[in-house]
Amino acid sequence: MQQSTVPPTATTVLDPAEQFVKRRRTALWFTVSLLLLSVVILVVGLVSATRTGNVAVAGHYPGIILSFGSFLGIVGINLVENRRPMLVSSIIFVSIGVVAAFFCAIVNGIIAAEFIDRRPLLENRCEFYSSGYAYDNYYTEVTCYSFNSKCKIRVKTNTCYCCDLHSCESPDDHSHYYEYTGVNSCSDVVHLYRLLWSSVVLNILGLLLGILTAAVLGAFKDISPAPQTSPSLAPPPHILYNPTQHMLTYAGFCPSNQALPAYPNYPLPMQHHGNYQPPPPAAPPAPEAPASPSEESQAPSQASSSYMLTPNAPVLYGMSYGPCEKPPPYAC
Repeated sequence: MQQSTVPPTATTVLDPAEQFVKRRRTALWFTVSLLLLSVVILVVGLVSATRTGNVAVAGHYPGIILSFGSFLGIVGINLVENRRPMLVSSIIFVSIGVVAAFFCAIVNGIIAAEFIDRRPLLENRCEFYSSGYAYDNYYTEVTCYSFNSKCKIRVKTNTCYCCDLHSCESPDDHSHYYEYTGVNSCSDVVHLYRLLWSSVVLNILGLLLGILTAAVLGAFKDISPAPQTSPSLAPPPHILYNPTQHMLTYAGFCPSNQALPAYPNYPLPMQHHGNYQPPPPAAPPAPEAPASPSEESQAPSQASSSYMLTPNAPVLYGMSYGPCEKPPPYAC
């Protein structure tokens, strides 16, 4: 009976370098996305604010703050030394931009929903006045009819006005904008209405993406990059110290199987100091009878022992050393 062996599911543990690269890629992706979105919010907000002269729109302020915060985040991600302070500054500006996007979304939504009525605009019941001069600051009186009554209102050049939204009985009480100054036609007001709702949607997206980006940057700033490991080299030689021989043996420089020729030990001539005076030459000895072979063999040994060692002469060691060993320094 064969038992089916199922391999255990092991959790994959990422290398610190791979984890840092993955977190860096994620943080960079969120920051670049926030930068692009903040630029779009800024452009739409500026177009909305400059579409008319009397409708107050504040949708471009979050785009300025978020774009600056995301730019600091991109710079901080690519830094090595001052990465943490730069990321902290980026998180602060992104957080301020998130708060600004929340309030601007509310303000633009209220303006588009409560103070702009596009029904007269879509039904072409609004009039456009233009004097032919773009910078005419003089007011002109025009007649407006509403609820079986007529009244005169003062408008400037390049103004779209809606008499249906203007009350002649109470001219100071208006719940909607009845005139829009600084426009080229009444269709610009319809574009303004659409831009306001687009700004609301973009600010909400910037709010959500800014929260996620701040969270990702906050987690990334605490991760330190993994140290770069150098390529593996050959291990250094092991230095062995032998206290009995007072020498260092280098085990990694000389192979053990290398054989060196052995040389016999010969007596070395002694070097004397310069102040040594040689003894005076002795008189030639008288001729003697020929020496025997045994006496001739003892002659070199007696001659070598005739030299006297001075007190400052180096000490001779008679021990032999291996091929990878060196003798100790001479004692002076």
